[in-house]
Amino acid sequence: MITYSDTDREQFEIFKSQDRDVPINMLNLVQFFDKAEYPADHSLAGQDLTGAQAYAKYSETSSPVLARVGGKVIWRGGFDVALIGAPDETWDAMFIVHFPKAAAFLAMVTDPEYKESVIHRQAAVLNSRLVRTRPLPLSDVFG
Repeated sequence: MITYSDTDREQFEIFKSQDRDVPINMLNLVQFFDKAEYPADHSLAGQDLTGAQAYAKYSETSSPVLARVGGKVIWRGGFDVALIGAPDETWDAMFIVHFPKAAAFLAMVTDPEYKESVIHRQAAVLNSRLVRTRPLPLSDVFG
């Protein structure tokens, strides 16, 4: 299984080149390490935290920044089973965050307080997907 825990520079540049003045929804799929992997010099290294506990610290410390830029979680779900996809791709956290504008997401990830919280995400996340989507009107048909 190929894992991804963070964006790469090329993908981030593509994100930044797109319209920043439109609302976006960010689909998040996250797998946690069994044990958090903090750098050896971090105060939580050796504290035997789980990946889920480290991610909870990330959520707690980044949520004020999310609120400040106008973002909010609009959907959360619990993983049951994948009917299509790799059977080893299970997700510990699944959620969608709405941002009033793409620029708000960029403001969040460049905020100094947010940048400090990212250490908890890095310690927690084995594998993830982060997909920028544009909101569309709801309907009763697929696609």
